[in-house]
Amino acid sequence: MQHSFTDFQSYIHALEKAGELHRTQVEIDPALELTEISVRALREGKPALLVERPKGSSFPLVINHFSSANRIELSLGRHPDEIGHELISFLEQAMPPTFKILLENKPTLKRFLNARPKNVLSGISQQVLTQPNLDSLPIQVCWELDGQRPDSSGGRFITYGQIFTYDPRTGKRNIGVYRMHVFDKSITGMHWQIQKGGGFHYFQAEKLGRDLELAVALGTSPALTFATIAALPEGIDEAMFAGFLQNKRVEFTKGKSISIQVPANAEFVLEGIVPQKERRMEGPFGDHFGHYSAAAEFPVFHIKTITHRKNPIYPAIVVGKPPMEDKFLGDATQQMLGPLIKLIHKEVTDLWAYYEAGFHNLLVVAIEQRYQKEAMKAALGLMGTDQLSLTKCIITVSSGVNVRDWTAVLKEIKHNFDPHYDFVMIPKVPLDTLDFTSYKMNLGSKMILDATRKVGRDTGSGLQVTNDSGYRISDSVLREIDRRILDVNLIDETFLLVKINSPLATHRSQLSDPVTRNPETVTINNRPETGQEILKKLLQRNELRKLKLIAVVSEDVDIHNKESYIWGVFTRFDCERDVLFTEQKMLGISPVYSGVLGIDATWKPGYPEPLTMPDEIVKRVDEKWGKIWK
Repeated sequence: MQHSFTDFQSYIHALEKAGELHRTQVEIDPALELTEISVRALREGKPALLVERPKGSSFPLVINHFSSANRIELSLGRHPDEIGHELISFLEQAMPPTFKILLENKPTLKRFLNARPKNVLSGISQQVLTQPNLDSLPIQVCWELDGQRPDSSGGRFITYGQIFTYDPRTGKRNIGVYRMHVFDKSITGMHWQIQKGGGFHYFQAEKLGRDLELAVALGTSPALTFATIAALPEGIDEAMFAGFLQNKRVEFTKGKSISIQVPANAEFVLEGIVPQKERRMEGPFGDHFGHYSAAAEFPVFHIKTITHRKNPIYPAIVVGKPPMEDKFLGDATQQMLGPLIKLIHKEVTDLWAYYEAGFHNLLVVAIEQRYQKEAMKAALGLMGTDQLSLTKCIITVSSGVNVRDWTAVLKEIKHNFDPHYDFVMIPKVPLDTLDFTSYKMNLGSKMILDATRKVGRDTGSGLQVTNDSGYRISDSVLREIDRRILDVNLIDETFLLVKINSPLATHRSQLSDPVTRNPETVTINNRPETGQEILKKLLQRNELRKLKLIAVVSEDVDIHNKESYIWGVFTRFDCERDVLFTEQKMLGISPVYSGVLGIDATWKPGYPEPLTMPDEIVKRVDEKWGKIWK
């Protein structure tokens, strides 16, 4: 399977030829209907969908075009793991480079030579030049409460915009995907989260007293899309990585209304500026943590010109409660780039961020330990490395453990984790902008669990079970502990999940008020104590003392489904506030922990509500479903 797509539509045509794309003439509303259709199609294993008649627009749109492992492999021409292996093998051999090594790696060397972007006089992205009118595009409203504020014109967001910026000091390019709240026909928000390259360029522009020119591409080659979302080190040009992936140079041409280079082969290009010192309330919107992100002030993008190719296709994507299309995109990029971490951290043999937890909330790292606690040193180093610095929870395991296998990871925790030696909590540090659990945007806490094998230390064999069905707590014991407990599930004799009667009390007004994330506004005294109260009871039960982990979750979490419970646990707790142990005390200024690690992962007042679809939309899609797939 060898393909090299240099534009978006050549990939779409290849999908159709391979039976991976379906066209429909049924009119579909980009507001909410498209989300319900996208989510349902992904879960049922349907092909990508080309909507030829999106409501309110003459431009067709396509969705779910990366929503399967097969589509990912088709878009790249091979499995992402192969790319990662090729990259690390070549770079490790070529340090330092020799003529013999270069001869032995001609195909890889050719890819590197094709990585350098190319400037051309014009491209298909500029075949049509128009005045800015975002109302003509089939822009989505993904979730019911997106953009719902008194001062907002609505909840439309451009979800797949690839933003091209250039450092005003050095001229170095950055490409990133940032959602853009549509305010009117020519103005959007620019959601530059913490640790984003485009945001760094804007920071420098404001220091210099300048506006920042930028271009937004909609619909590019698969390689450029993957490079855009990849967590490349700061300063590495995504266009160069795209050239390596597609084995052809990425072409750029001068913008029509701005002085910077724009992609020559995009479906649409939005040209404009982000003025210095201008901010506007943007959001809320549903994000890949499966909840709404609170509204907050972000920079503003003013569009000067829109160009597009003849007969363009608008690319659409939905993010929300996993799994979504970003599962396949995120997994592919870490398969390609994950091995490169070995160039910086020689002790790391493998790592994996779990899509179920929104990637940034749970990272498992395999370590070849050459001295005591090297795993902890590696975890601390990773927490300071580029996009990995936004990780909330790192679990380290020994080299050879399959970091992608949650069951294997739990086994290592069962046999090798002792909280007295192997737990570190780091409070008051930078955190993903979308993480709401600390009530303070961009700040929160992190934790490390070291489950590597230690020479000369016995951490116990965990809970012993004597039947095939596993350990179970009887109804009488459940009620004896607390009548608010609804269900329990013991995972691999290690991790006890407890669902409690803790309904999602909805406070929708808080979505538009970012101060609700301030600990001074929502203090621990105002939080419901139900989760921690029950958790404390569980941690003191003698029959549970051989467990390693206990998590208490709310009613909307399916504790018997791995996707659901990893999401329900790791997106809903703050390490500093919501982690408890059977015993915890202070020795001077040093905390001492022992026993079982407990997590209160219940939904709490001040948290944004999880994403759901209105019944009316579900019913409307039910009526269209059969017709769509004829």
